[in-house]
Amino acid sequence: MKVSQALKLVSIKPPSGSRTSRRLERCRTIDDVRLAAKRRLPRPVFDYVDGGADGEDSLRNNTDALSRYHYQPRVLTDVSNPDISATILGRKTAAPLGFAPTGYTRMIDPRGEPAVARAAARVGIPYVLSTMASTSLEDLAGTAGVNSADLWFQLYVWKDRALTLDLVSRASASGYRVLEVAVDTAVTGNRLRDARNGLTIPPALSLRSLGDIGSRPGYWAGMLAGPALKFANVEGRASGYSVDNIGQLFDPGVTWEDLETLRDAWPGQLILKGPIGPADAKRAQSLGVDGVHLSNHGGRQLDRTLAPVDLVRPVRAAVGADFAILVDSGIRHGSDIATTIALGADACMVGRAYLWGLVAGGQDGVEHVAGLLTDQFRRTLQLLGMASVEELRAAGPGILSPRCV
Repeated sequence: MKVSQALKLVSIKPPSGSRTSRRLERCRTIDDVRLAAKRRLPRPVFDYVDGGADGEDSLRNNTDALSRYHYQPRVLTDVSNPDISATILGRKTAAPLGFAPTGYTRMIDPRGEPAVARAAARVGIPYVLSTMASTSLEDLAGTAGVNSADLWFQLYVWKDRALTLDLVSRASASGYRVLEVAVDTAVTGNRLRDARNGLTIPPALSLRSLGDIGSRPGYWAGMLAGPALKFANVEGRASGYSVDNIGQLFDPGVTWEDLETLRDAWPGQLILKGPIGPADAKRAQSLGVDGVHLSNHGGRQLDRTLAPVDLVRPVRAAVGADFAILVDSGIRHGSDIATTIALGADACMVGRAYLWGLVAGGQDGVEHVAGLLTDQFRRTLQLLGMASVEELRAAGPGILSPRCV
């Protein structure tokens, strides 16, 4: 090759667009987005998002379990225009994907839950607001650009049952479509990174955090300029709580009878969220529950739990076809979504991934994360020889290697 020919292969362009858009353009995977967020967050805040409980075995196993499934593609099928839309609890969505509930989102980035909800509306997927959100359910439902028709609410059951039922009533009055009842928080998990970092909300100005101010000035400037950080859904309604003890206000004595009460109180669709096995899923179905959100809280509660992906097949066998199964914990690539669908799930939910996107680029960063996952899922679908989500689900375990099933 001549030098003149080689020079034609070199393309050097001046930077264009905003710093945020350039940052996001460099993020080709969810891991890239994670690293971009890590560069912008103080260590205690990053560890709050990134960490798990105790030895973090569940955290690692969630991703390892997904990677153990290998594919046997079909060939010579027309995949020129795949349909990646899905139906989640009776509503059509742009993809079999949703944004899972996360607490204290404004601690991660001051744009918080409204930015995530607007991104979800833009890309056409559901968003679940946590009881422990830093934006109230009423304020979020009234935010411009938010699709109130596909907002869900995750409920923690409090010892104060009047407060619990008040949250249910407020969610219904604000138009939330689905109620998720979290059943994996009888007590809070032992999150050692947070304990070792001395995490508080708002972040305390310890010697370490004073050092973080110098190394992460953008984060602290945003925190100072943003709204006050609080548990917005219980502010003024619950007393005697702080970030250190609020988990003690959750009720460890919740039973199936309480679930029946919530089913009677909630007029819409209701699902259970947690590491739910086939027997419990079947019992929930008999009580009028509409589905399960299989989750081990991203490895943040009980360590050494089964990965949720490994629960999909036995739960589906127990409850039949007309019962919603959602999966989170460890979803980092569109191929992970394809695996769960092939095993019998209806959709996947992500939490950490969109939080990293929020830090990296606000609403644009959250949309970028959704775009990465849906583009990867579309490509995986095509390379598997599948033209739609329904075709993938029907093909089921036949496209997974018997060595790994």
